Amino acid sequence: MNRLLVALFVFSLVGTALAQEVTEPKSGAKFAAKDGDMSLLGVGLRTKTFVKVKVYSIGLYVGDSAIAGPLKGKAGTPGLYPELVNGDFRKKVVMKFLRNVSTDQIRDGFRESLKGPGSNTDTWIGYFNDIHSGQEFVIAWTPGVGLETKVAGVDKPAIYDRTLASAVFRIWLGDNPIQDDLKKDLVARAGELLK
Repeated sequence: MNRLLVALFVFSLVGTALAQEVTEPKSGAKFAAKDGDMSLLGVGLRTKTFVKVKVYSIGLYVGDSAIAGPLKGKAGTPGLYPELVNGDFRKKVVMKFLRNVSTDQIRDGFRESLKGPGSNTDTWIGYFNDIHSGQEFVIAWTPGVGLETKVAGVDKPAIYDRTLASAVFRIWLGDNPIQDDLKKDLVARAGELLK
């Protein structure tokens, strides 16, 4: 009887965990709705070229303290995106690659998006190398720590540079984002989370 109860309990946890995932609909990539004290604000798909080659699925997470604080009530307002770009609270993007991308393609893409040399920018871009389908990048801002980067499971040294961090988040959430529909998709859950 105890084994049956344990099995039912474990099964219920698995069911609950599955219900707490958000699937990016065009790629099928799954993202946890919660990651510690961060919540998923939205997911999207980065495509390239006119034939819409799928490059990566991406999820945007923000700290729950920001959801209850500076982001509260900003869903659908002009102030949401600047706050997401420049706000000094925990936030991160998780990029799940759907195809192989070379070091040159990744670095050139970031260099073009960041549009500005600088020692920290060059150092940060140098963190990236070949990525294979199924691997991930995690790029996070943590107050007091800096811009944290994990490339295919390998943690890189944090860079404390708020200007660089804002420029990185501006790639997806700025006035001239890398892809307009992606910018909107990354805040798709704002209406329910930022009440």
